[in-house]
Amino acid sequence: MQEMTTPNMTDYDQTYKDFRWERPEFFNFAGDVLDKWAQDPDKLAMWWVDDDGNEEKRTFAQLCAASRKLANVLSAGGVRQNDVVMVVLPRNMEWWEAVTACVRMGALVAPGTTQLTSKDLEYRANTAKASAIITNHEIAAKFDEVAVRCPTVQARIVISEPREGWIYYTDAVDKASDAFETARTRAEDNCLVYFTSGTVGMPKMALHTHASYPIGHQVTGRFWLDLKPEDLHWNISDTGWAKAAWSSYFGPWNQGAAQFIHHTNRFDPKKALQLLAKYPVTVMCGAPTIYRMLVLQDLSQFKFPALRHCVGAGEPLNPEIIEVWKRATGCTIRDGYGQTETVLLCGSFPCIEARFGSMGKPAPGFDLRVIDEDGNPLPPNTEGDIAVRVKPERPVGLFKEYWKEPDRTASVHRGDFYLTGDRAYVDADGYFWFVGRSDDVILTSGYRIGPFEVESALIEHPAVAESAVVSSPDETRGEVVKAFVILAPGYAGGPDLAKELQDHVKKVTAPYKYPRKIEFVEALPKTISGKIRRVELRNREWGR
Repeated sequence: MQEMTTPNMTDYDQTYKDFRWERPEFFNFAGDVLDKWAQDPDKLAMWWVDDDGNEEKRTFAQLCAASRKLANVLSAGGVRQNDVVMVVLPRNMEWWEAVTACVRMGALVAPGTTQLTSKDLEYRANTAKASAIITNHEIAAKFDEVAVRCPTVQARIVISEPREGWIYYTDAVDKASDAFETARTRAEDNCLVYFTSGTVGMPKMALHTHASYPIGHQVTGRFWLDLKPEDLHWNISDTGWAKAAWSSYFGPWNQGAAQFIHHTNRFDPKKALQLLAKYPVTVMCGAPTIYRMLVLQDLSQFKFPALRHCVGAGEPLNPEIIEVWKRATGCTIRDGYGQTETVLLCGSFPCIEARFGSMGKPAPGFDLRVIDEDGNPLPPNTEGDIAVRVKPERPVGLFKEYWKEPDRTASVHRGDFYLTGDRAYVDADGYFWFVGRSDDVILTSGYRIGPFEVESALIEHPAVAESAVVSSPDETRGEVVKAFVILAPGYAGGPDLAKELQDHVKKVTAPYKYPRKIEFVEALPKTISGKIRRVELRNREWGR
């Protein structure tokens, strides 16, 4: 167990009061941050391991050179500044190279989880009008099924092994020049787009710019992750989610910290503890589900000599888990709060008292409030909507808009505030306490799932007449997807049909979205206008 070093923030109130955002006219994370760390040829950027015992280390200089080569490959494939490049890869080294190459050339990165189906890939390629896709053999096979219906995708690049009709990443990058002039991107130029689930309709595109998002994550990396250039940071997260941008890209590399990357197809808590004990990981970040699984192991078997700081995000962690982890590691798991649309908005920073179950205090640079329906800040201990003040001055770190959907963008603003879609209250000492979503989005195992997508998948099955999808409590995952299903005439509910419906949803939409619980019902609660009252079903599940 490592002695606690002095945190980057030692006086919360003073830091919050004095903090001012940088607002440059031009900014490019690859050129302005990564290339600076690369000036030291030995500065470690990544320490990569896989389940077969393979290990690789990569310096910032090597990463930057590889990104320039890939930028030349993309340019030769017809990708231009402001074009969209879909990057759908697991935790291969190439993910980090690809994101850096896109940022460097001013192309928009559109990351995606490897659990996407052919239908998902088609929807994303056409909605974003993507010019290129970089992926592995398995996803390439899925994309080939729909490629003919994705006319904007000109360049297709595959890693690991060659594939007919695709540019083979390794060969192309090896042959390319490492001379590439970094694009002079303006602060407000588009940089990255994430597809994020909502309550209704298909996923929306949260658009981030070249300066606001990377600079905003200085707060994430410096104050919450508390990273320093000598740290080795492990973020246990899928590369397809914004958590990877937070803690596997901008957050740590703003600080010059090296990243520990474990490439695996599935999370194994025992393996994770073995790695944490074996490698000099100093800071760890994981979803609450990860910690819940870790504390079920016999922690007394392991020693973690380097570990000094742990954080969790995605949902509140229960105090019992935090206590067990602290006894084993000496580290208090510090909660953090934000979303795909933002950087860190609120956190339990190392210099403040940790109050178990609390999200902590507002991040420097953000006027975070709990407001009422008229946009007025509420007094302490009164539940309301979590909101960020955006007028008269918009803070750095917020998304630009829901791309191509002005009405949707307008819908998340109320008066002088941006609404996060979550509910909370603030105590008398300024700590925020999460209450729940203000809509029906389900947060499970670090994933964000819109009920509409699951209901749409279910209705495609001939046995389903109608369905409603809500969150349901789960000891390990916090909450899971539950479907209430009204059957079509001639069908009888039972375990076999439930399994068939689960498999159907896995095929039609991404596997992580399937309902882990299915209840067959005769009727669903509805409003006078015929809309399903998901809130009633959800409250019933949670015993409210």
